[in-house]
Amino acid sequence: MKIVHATCNLRVLVILFCIFLSNACTYADKSTSIFRGMKPPVVASKSTPESYTASIVYALNVGGEDYVSSDNIHYRADNLSISAVKASSVDSKGTQDIPLYQTYRQGDMHLSLPMQNGQYAVKFMFAEPKNTAVGKRLFDVRLEDELHIPSLDVRGERDGKTLSALERTVIDVEVLDGQLDIVLTGVKGEPVLHALVVRKVDTKQTDWQLVWSDEFNYVGPPDPTKWNFDVWPARKVNDEDQAYTERSKNVRVDGQHLIIQAHKEQYDNAQYTSGRIHSKGKGDFLYGKAEVRARIPAGQGGWSAIWMLPSDPFKYATNCKGNDEWQGMANCDAWPNSGEIDIMEYVGYDPTTIHGTVHNKAYYWVNWQQRKGSMQVDASVNTEFQTYSMEWGPDYIFISYNGTPYFYYANEHQGWQSWPYDHPYHLILNLAIGGAWGRAGGPIDDSLFPLQMEVDYVRIYQQQ
Repeated sequence: MKIVHATCNLRVLVILFCIFLSNACTYADKSTSIFRGMKPPVVASKSTPESYTASIVYALNVGGEDYVSSDNIHYRADNLSISAVKASSVDSKGTQDIPLYQTYRQGDMHLSLPMQNGQYAVKFMFAEPKNTAVGKRLFDVRLEDELHIPSLDVRGERDGKTLSALERTVIDVEVLDGQLDIVLTGVKGEPVLHALVVRKVDTKQTDWQLVWSDEFNYVGPPDPTKWNFDVWPARKVNDEDQAYTERSKNVRVDGQHLIIQAHKEQYDNAQYTSGRIHSKGKGDFLYGKAEVRARIPAGQGGWSAIWMLPSDPFKYATNCKGNDEWQGMANCDAWPNSGEIDIMEYVGYDPTTIHGTVHNKAYYWVNWQQRKGSMQVDASVNTEFQTYSMEWGPDYIFISYNGTPYFYYANEHQGWQSWPYDHPYHLILNLAIGGAWGRAGGPIDDSLFPLQMEVDYVRIYQQQ
């Protein structure tokens, strides 16, 4: 194994791959066949990797026409004969595929899609198209008669903004009877749906070569040849409530796992302590795959993260430069100019959702254009180890959960403002307490402590 430094010249082989499926496909409501013989979507790209596209079996632009998206998925036109009405909207935000959010259907709906028996993941694309207040449009999403997303509030999930794209993926959908049943039912108001993608669960891996890793099979502090500590006071970034320390009480390796443990205690003018480590200067890489297997804690107030920052934060900064303090400083635009990639974020008050996000000057939360995806999960994220990964090439970034991709971001080739991901980054592991997002669902639950995030391994790969 070798450490990949910022000076490495890496090349990612991107496979040109086309899939043509010839099966006839039927759409139906609960009992009625609507039409047959429509060709399945064609997935073809010079820049989208096979590991992202190969498992897609179906895509629909609900309410709209044929459309090829930024990740080179062919969404077929909506010719459904169902009672949910077609409608349109404009000025959607938070997406690279505005046409998918310009059309939708509204009303209770049931789609019955012929599908080979097996395991699937279904990605839904929603947006609140009207000035409907938070809490006034709630609906359930069922797949195969199982309630997967209860009382979804699209506007609430997008920080109260209308026309902001919400991508939510549901996994572990098992088809046993040759058809996939998707049912949206209003709880308050009527459901809306803009698009969907069905992906066959596929554990096949691209040919990767391991170039850097920590298996945490030792005892003591994190390996100092691979990791650095951030020792920070509370409120330095994101209005977080904890102080970060390098004490073994907060960060240690127990022979099997890295443990980042938060405590309720008075320390350095803070009411909580926790840990944050990073691989800058010791595990930087440009393009490849990062994979982290972790068990993340439940509980309101926790904010677990596996993410990446640029190793040269001043690459695209315009008002600060090397050696200036930049993290948490409003007068330095190193962030978001030089970028950020969030492989996994989980806030305890929202226990059924994990998030993958990219940040840059063109698209971030300040202008309500943040590009992100989310995955519907269950309590196993808190009780079992799950795998969080990111694949990154010159033209794309995509983020996966247990091998299932759920968020894709394409290089628009419009300059650094939307693609600052052309220079080396490094990994960060931390457990924050509170902060702007961690407290968004209410006050910190002090009965949780000590609270800990456990990491089984961290691995970085290149394609051979």
